[in-house]
Amino acid sequence: MIGGIVMIFVALWIYQSAMRAKTTNVIMWVAIGAVAFFAVQVAFIDINLYILEAIRGGEGGSDYERDLTSVGDRKNEGGFQGFGGVLLSVYLELMPSIVGFLTAALIRIKFITHEAITVGNLFGGLKEMFQSIKQSFKTSSDN
Repeated sequence: MIGGIVMIFVALWIYQSAMRAKTTNVIMWVAIGAVAFFAVQVAFIDINLYILEAIRGGEGGSDYERDLTSVGDRKNEGGFQGFGGVLLSVYLELMPSIVGFLTAALIRIKFITHEAITVGNLFGGLKEMFQSIKQSFKTSSDN
């Protein structure tokens, strides 16, 4: 869910950057950025599954498996509780979107805007994108 929302913002960001840079084939660059974001996100989800299986040990035990007709929640024992479990959950949820965003940002900077790779340039244009989204919700009576 988070990845889908971030992908929409990435597509808007690349579109606005390509329009400001007067790049030809704007829609092609938006598609390339979105596909790169999606591919990296899927790859990192796969990597996260390997990490999760390595931590869990590949088997859940008798407490994890349950009958199809039983009601209740599975017991996730084995390192997924407490603060470490929270950090692991946050990592597994956010890292695919963050790395996908950084990949799309690198594509934007290298091929669309042709700027030097710096932190300021990497995230440049995000403020303007959110301001234009905010402006799109205003009506004529909101002057």
